[in-house]
Amino acid sequence: MPEGDTVYRTATRLRQALAGRLLTGADLRVPAHATADLRGRRVLEVVPRGKHLLIRFDGGLTLHTHLRMDGSWELYRTGERWHGGPAHQIRAVLATDEHTAVGYRLPVVELLRTAEEQRVVGHLGPDLLGPDWDLAEALRRLGEQPELPLAEALLDQRKLAGIGNVYANELCFLAGVTPWTPLGGVAVLDRVLARAHQLLEANRLRPGHPTTGEARPDRRNFVYGRARRPCLRCGTPIRTAPHASDRGRDRPAFWCPRCQRGPSPAG
Repeated sequence: MPEGDTVYRTATRLRQALAGRLLTGADLRVPAHATADLRGRRVLEVVPRGKHLLIRFDGGLTLHTHLRMDGSWELYRTGERWHGGPAHQIRAVLATDEHTAVGYRLPVVELLRTAEEQRVVGHLGPDLLGPDWDLAEALRRLGEQPELPLAEALLDQRKLAGIGNVYANELCFLAGVTPWTPLGGVAVLDRVLARAHQLLEANRLRPGHPTTGEARPDRRNFVYGRARRPCLRCGTPIRTAPHASDRGRDRPAFWCPRCQRGPSPAG
């Protein structure tokens, strides 16, 4: 699932290309909205909300999409050949005189009234890259379940919005605790969230989610994706295992058994 900085970057590109312009073509390739006609409407703005994208049009309509694991919005010059995947993977098309935005493999495509946006994003916690970011509110929400493992809590978009698996693992390493450490045992939780905000802000307009300060792909992160490779700090092989919840079993945890203290599946 994409990190919040990826969604922010996608929204920025779409906003720069579409905002203020009239749609000359539109095609929502999902059964619920296959007959919707957005042609002639003006794109007002493109807003990221955690990992959700809200594309607002005049007349009080919003297109709500979510990238989940595989989705993407690709941008082309109108008339340019599309190459983001086979045609059957296209879920949405928005075209102006100059640019065409094509949504591939989008699992969520929903047209709704702008006044009803809270129905789809109102459950989210403070957005690390949004105007509503509130450290105190995020800490309050996390404090409601002190027994939750740190990584699992960071991934819960209802507590704070924007952290994905890369940052969840990297933040645990930077805090010196394993991903399974209960929230109640993390004495520097405020610093963890402050670092999360700092990292997403720094990376919101650049790809790769770097956390080490190095640009080389093989040294971009401390533990994420580095299973069995040496820790960049101490040289100990990085370990990997599923996150605590069943939901996280397709998003593995990574940790250094020497640099990070706390519980782990390996004991």
